[in-house]
Amino acid sequence: MSLQQQQTHCFNGHLRTASPCETLNHMVQHYSNTFNATFAALSDVTRRGVLEQLARADASITELAGTFRMSLTGMKKHVAVLEQAGLVTSQKVGRVRTCTLGAHRLEQEAAWIARHQQLWNGRFDALDGVLNELKQQEKAGGRKQRK
Repeated sequence: MSLQQQQTHCFNGHLRTASPCETLNHMVQHYSNTFNATFAALSDVTRRGVLEQLARADASITELAGTFRMSLTGMKKHVAVLEQAGLVTSQKVGRVRTCTLGAHRLEQEAAWIARHQQLWNGRFDALDGVLNELKQQEKAGGRKQRK
């Protein structure tokens, strides 16, 4: 699908082409809601630890609270943040709420990070080139001054 086809939207029953700003605004809003929830969830060391533990095996909130030496209420709040980001799901059976890794696979976030990593690597490579050129000019200038 071409970019122009992607930018075509239904407006009052008529198709129209969205401006690039509208498309970008939609993308920013969509990504920022998803990214904000994901990065907020991943910003806490306990929540990252919960994800590590759930990657090994499902666990109840009681087990998670015991592992991280915190109250059940505190762990429920952490699990709620992870659930909101789609990173964890939980199911209550009887009195036990069991947590599992969610369906959210962090693909968009990983792609976003990879794009920005590539951008920064390119900028640092360009900076290295400029610094090497300046060093060579400085060496050449130093040789001329000594003669």
